[in-house]
Amino acid sequence: MIRQRICICGGGNLAHVVGGFLSAKPDCEVRLLTRHPERWQEDRSLQLTDINGRSFDSRFAVISSDPALTVAGADMVLLCLPGFAIAQVLESVKNHISAHSLVGSIVSSTGFFLMAQKILPERTGLFGFQRVPFIARINEYGKSASLLGYKPSLAFATINVSNPQELGNTLSKLFNVPVTWLDSYLKVTLTNSNPLLHPCRLYGIFGKGKTVFDRPVLFYEEWDDLSSQTLIDCDNEFRLLLDRLGITGQEIAPILDYYDSHDAHSLTDKIRSIQAFKGLTAPMIQTENGKYGPDWQNRYFAEDIPYGLLIIKAFACKYCIDTPTIDRIIEWAQSGMGRQYMVNGQLTGKDISQTAVNCI
Repeated sequence: MIRQRICICGGGNLAHVVGGFLSAKPDCEVRLLTRHPERWQEDRSLQLTDINGRSFDSRFAVISSDPALTVAGADMVLLCLPGFAIAQVLESVKNHISAHSLVGSIVSSTGFFLMAQKILPERTGLFGFQRVPFIARINEYGKSASLLGYKPSLAFATINVSNPQELGNTLSKLFNVPVTWLDSYLKVTLTNSNPLLHPCRLYGIFGKGKTVFDRPVLFYEEWDDLSSQTLIDCDNEFRLLLDRLGITGQEIAPILDYYDSHDAHSLTDKIRSIQAFKGLTAPMIQTENGKYGPDWQNRYFAEDIPYGLLIIKAFACKYCIDTPTIDRIIEWAQSGMGRQYMVNGQLTGKDISQTAVNCI
């Protein structure tokens, strides 16, 4: 049996679940590069259970903050990181990546390919998924996690990989799911998943003036038609960009098709009904008077705006695509975040260097 040596980079929901899932495979040696190895169990085990009640015998070979112990010699380095952490981690591991190693990202819509091409050696083999393979949640950090949903298929793209089909076969075996190769990294970098989904919902909750609530708002179960219509409008603008790039609806499905809906109301009903999203609250913090307001430092803002929506906007600017709804969300979000990314419809704000846009 040939063992696949895989280094997982990260410590969040996806690092727990992806690392736990792969480390339970007998033909995988999984190492974990994390900033907080001390928070994981001494025997390097992880209790992982999926939505069907299946338990996995998960145990990492190494858990360390040292790339020399985790990245060096790995066949595959797989980033399970938010967009704002990618560049820093790539800088820290670039001198430890073996010549034969492939470097990938579990999600590519946060600018992975853009940053990796700028930071890593020129001929490094890169791959990235269009959407995450699992819905993942930590139960107790470093000890237990839940795999709340599987995707029926996955799509990925590559740069500097000589045999993408062979890699696709490997990924299919690793994740137990059909995997399709897409012939351009733009087809996974540009997506209408989180970079549109999250900002549109945030705008639906907070964007019309109400920012004080008696309790935390349920992000999905209380999804409303305003959020749905905003998402549809943004997706229509997004599709103008995809049309210009020659990317079809089969490669990136329109949002209504993806959720098997036909209008804003049916989209609302569909999103509200997704079992794996039950109980998830909007990013909110409690104020001194006991009320709740938006948490502008939360990852839904800190990642999905500068490392998601702004990437779409940057490509739209490059191809002279008008995006009035996307612009409205960016202007609203940057004001609440205390940032300046966009000025008069152009990405020339003083904080634009703190995004993935400068890699385009």
